[in-house]
Amino acid sequence: MKTITRQADRQRLRHLVLQAQGLLQTQPFGRGVSGTLKAIEHLGYVQLDTISVVQRAHHHVLQARVPGYQTGMAEKLLTQGQIFEHWSHAAAFLPMRDFRFSLPYKQAIKSGQTHWFKNPDKKLMTELLDRVRLAGPLQAKDIEQPRPKGRASAGWWDWKPAKKALEQLYMQGDLMVCDRAGFQKTYDLTERVLPAAVDTRTPEAMELAVHLLDQQLRCQGVVSYPSLTYLRRIPGLREAMADLLTQRVADAELLPLSVADQVHYVLPEVWESKLPRSRHRLTILSPFDNSLIQRERLARLFGFDYQIECYVPAAKRRHGYFSLPLLYRDRFIGRMDCKAHRDTGLFAIKHLHFENHRFDAAQVIDALAQALPEFLRFQACDHLCVNRVEPTPLQGPVELALAHLE
Repeated sequence: MKTITRQADRQRLRHLVLQAQGLLQTQPFGRGVSGTLKAIEHLGYVQLDTISVVQRAHHHVLQARVPGYQTGMAEKLLTQGQIFEHWSHAAAFLPMRDFRFSLPYKQAIKSGQTHWFKNPDKKLMTELLDRVRLAGPLQAKDIEQPRPKGRASAGWWDWKPAKKALEQLYMQGDLMVCDRAGFQKTYDLTERVLPAAVDTRTPEAMELAVHLLDQQLRCQGVVSYPSLTYLRRIPGLREAMADLLTQRVADAELLPLSVADQVHYVLPEVWESKLPRSRHRLTILSPFDNSLIQRERLARLFGFDYQIECYVPAAKRRHGYFSLPLLYRDRFIGRMDCKAHRDTGLFAIKHLHFENHRFDAAQVIDALAQALPEFLRFQACDHLCVNRVEPTPLQGPVELALAHLE
């Protein structure tokens, strides 16, 4: 096993991860709807999230990799049946070509091996499923009719249990999302949503482990056992993954690396490949970006201690409600707490914080100034303000560099 201690090896690790994530190239997947599909297929999933102080997470992840990405592109792929919604480690868009690998988790929920909701209301679920079968696609808002004050529940029209029943049917695979407008989803029967050619054979645990390992080697470059099974509650998967890693190392198909006292794995030919270059470019990332959503992995490989603070009480926040990680070349060099005021076109940078790294401040600020115009357009904003910069000596240089955007 190779122990990673040299600075050159650490840099190689970072570059391999970022290249696999499509964050070193300017156009790794192409453009437009086809580039968006290639990005989702390569990454394996793109996480969905409801927070909207800036463009929502799935759009942000794709914008960082697909030049000229527009927010309707992912929804177009959904309605075309090229991608689908379900659960990865969280709610996500996934490639339709990988549909069969979502079945073990759905079936574990349906059989009760894994719980989504404990004690689901099966009578209510049957009524809801019959309604969709007879009346067609259903939106959650169609059943979200709060009970008039003082009146008793009206069966499944009491929206809280009905919404839970709808989500249970979706999670266990009886319903699928066939369309969405923003965060309003439309559900229909799975058999009416799935394209006819989709493979629906349920994989065994080992076949699923092989799929996940190959996928993660492709899109993460460097993997570990915890990263491969991250938040995946699928019976038998962890044991199968451990056996698979052992076998591939024994067959010399994987090279084990010791990184910060944890074993990671990389394809030998990838480790020996020519080191990819990093560019003078700063990328503004979503807190839910695939490259950094596993915080412990991020700290081990990049030395970046990141926490999203929207769930932290305001008085205890260090960097702000929704700070966006800043990637410069191959290092995470800062975070930017901001808010897009789309009604006025103002993009407010509330707190811009640079990490305690050795870097050329002038170069980083110049790269930020180059990145922000396109990012503002993506946020439907046309001017900005800067409130606070840390370290404080950088406040003036930042304001000067961004003056043309104010």
